[in-house]
Amino acid sequence: MEKGMIEEKPLALYGAGMVAVSVYYAVKELYPDRGIAAFIVSEREGNPGEIDGIPVLSLDEFHGSQTCQKAKILVATPENHHNAIAGELKKRGLGDFICIDSKREAALMEKYYRAIKEFQVLRTYPAGIMRKGGRASLDVYMTRFHKDMPLKNPYSPPGWLHPIQAGAALTEECIADTRDDMGENISEKNRNYSELSAMYWVGKNGGGAEYLGLFHYRRVLDITEEDLYRMGEHDIDVVLPYPTIHFPSIDEHHRRYVKDEDWEAMLMALRELAPEYGKSFNRIFSQPYFYNYNMLIARAGVFKDYCDWLFPILKRTEELSVPKGWERADRYIGYLGENLTTLYFMYHRNDFKIAHTGRLMLI
Repeated sequence: MEKGMIEEKPLALYGAGMVAVSVYYAVKELYPDRGIAAFIVSEREGNPGEIDGIPVLSLDEFHGSQTCQKAKILVATPENHHNAIAGELKKRGLGDFICIDSKREAALMEKYYRAIKEFQVLRTYPAGIMRKGGRASLDVYMTRFHKDMPLKNPYSPPGWLHPIQAGAALTEECIADTRDDMGENISEKNRNYSELSAMYWVGKNGGGAEYLGLFHYRRVLDITEEDLYRMGEHDIDVVLPYPTIHFPSIDEHHRRYVKDEDWEAMLMALRELAPEYGKSFNRIFSQPYFYNYNMLIARAGVFKDYCDWLFPILKRTEELSVPKGWERADRYIGYLGENLTTLYFMYHRNDFKIAHTGRLMLI
């Protein structure tokens, strides 16, 4: 965290979700003498009463507390909420705050994961300047949807990042040359699958490059030209975003986003189709680290094997869920995909050479 962000005064974190919890554990590890006085939320409803023994307070409760005027506030929520939160803080005369945008979050989490040595950081590998192994070749696809709002800040994608229209079968609008209704596809399932309809297309139709991958319209992995040489020189199999951290475990994620009956349908599908993964399920889901966003870059063979494992389980989950997936229009399959992605790559931690980098939010 840049100089001046952590000062000799109490800290409070605005947020109680995965961004705030991740920032909390990073600050706790990297700045052990800096205490967190409270987590702040707009409303208490739907939020825990405490996190790791620290109270979760509504903004009004915090404003009325003794800690309030002494504390520096770290706003640790998704960036699209920052302006509204900043406005509410200023309205109450709470001007000593810093918004943890995705760049700051990525830098903080890189320091955290370097410190705990639990998940390999891509940039801990030598800088890739010798060019011994050659630059990795990539075909990474950025999902687009016909209802996407334009970005406020310009973004120049690298040449290896290609737009793909997700849910193309559901509209007559064409917003990208590559569409997920071309070739073998599940484009019509996009309402349930979200960005995973594009993931399916890449797994079935992508090819030619050494690595395949998927980003979102507003979320990308922080990959530089130098990192491409790191990947090539050090035989990296998979690049994933830094895991988000959940309290008390990653079970918290599905309880927030997935109905119990849909979760049970997925577990049934997993027991039927991939029982060996089911044996590791409780161990993996009792720990706090979670691969969010359905974003990754992987060697083409690894990417396709992962898709060949993932999508039959999701299809069977659709068949077992009530109402069935094709009878509804929510994103539950997309959320379940994040959980299965976590299961798959945690299960294979010792089989693949996995490296991690930051997730950047495009505004």
